[in-house]
Amino acid sequence: MATITGPLSGDARDTVAEALQGALVDLIDLSLVAKQAHWNLIGPHFRPIHLQLDELTELARTHMDTIAERAVALGINPDGRSTTVARSTKLQQPESGWIEDGKVVATITGLLDGVSKRMHERVRVTDEPDPVTQDLLIAVAQEIDKQHWMFQAQA
Repeated sequence: MATITGPLSGDARDTVAEALQGALVDLIDLSLVAKQAHWNLIGPHFRPIHLQLDELTELARTHMDTIAERAVALGINPDGRSTTVARSTKLQQPESGWIEDGKVVATITGLLDGVSKRMHERVRVTDEPDPVTQDLLIAVAQEIDKQHWMFQAQA
């Protein structure tokens, strides 16, 4: 059986692996939460928020694939299984049933705030061990920060 190896080893590999896995879990669950809110959204601002949630879902899906593929390129196995995401997520889950548009905006704003803080920490810890991974995480953080601002502006 062939194996994938990469340029990192030891503590550098462990640090980068943890950062990439954490980012992957955040992005997978963010895409799921955004879709859950998208499907159950109600209220007078339904249409623009509904569309904005689709944008957020697409952003998370695009970046999660990039993050997972970076892990593979480094010889790190990404774990996006539902059980892993459920066990590891730090995202608060939305309530079940219909969710009023203002509550969706507040919930997503809070989630994006947490994801942003964790992404910025990952950017910090990958500076020395792997600037390539850091660059990818910077791109994710930039997009998350933008979405945070756009949802926060509606609160």
